[in-house]
Amino acid sequence: MKVGKTLIYLFLGILFGIVLSKSEAISWFRIQEMFRFESFHMYGLIGSAVATGAILVQVIKRFNIKDISGQPIVIPDKQKGIWRYLLGGTFFGMGWVLVGGCTAPIFILIGYGQYSMAIVLFFALLGTFIYGKYKQHLPH
Repeated sequence: MKVGKTLIYLFLGILFGIVLSKSEAISWFRIQEMFRFESFHMYGLIGSAVATGAILVQVIKRFNIKDISGQPIVIPDKQKGIWRYLLGGTFFGMGWVLVGGCTAPIFILIGYGQYSMAIVLFFALLGTFIYGKYKQHLPH
C-alpha cells in the first residue's frame, strides 16, 4: 500500500473518531440512555447514519463509483431471510448494551486511555474469527 493511501485512511479514521467523540456516541451513559429509552440522542445519531448510508449506497450503485484503487465498487443485493439478521442483531445488541460500546468506539475509548476496552477488543476479534471459521456451517 502506498504511503499516500495510508495517510488518507489514517486521516479519515482520526476524523471519524473525532466525530464519534464530539457526538457523544462513545459515551457509556448515552448508550445506556438509548437502551432505557430515556433519550432520543443516539436514535437520532444512528438514524442519520442509516439515512446517509442508504443515500450513499444508491449513489454508488447508480453512478458506478470506483474505489480508491480505481476498481468499481460492487454492492451485492441483501440476502433474503430475517432470522439471520434477528439473531445477529440480538447478539450485537446484547454485546453493545453489556459493554457500553460497539466496534468503532472500542478503538476510540482505548485511545482515550480506557485500557479495559482492550479486553472487549480481544473478544470482538475472537468472535469475528470464530464466525469466519464456522460461517459455512450456519444456516443461510
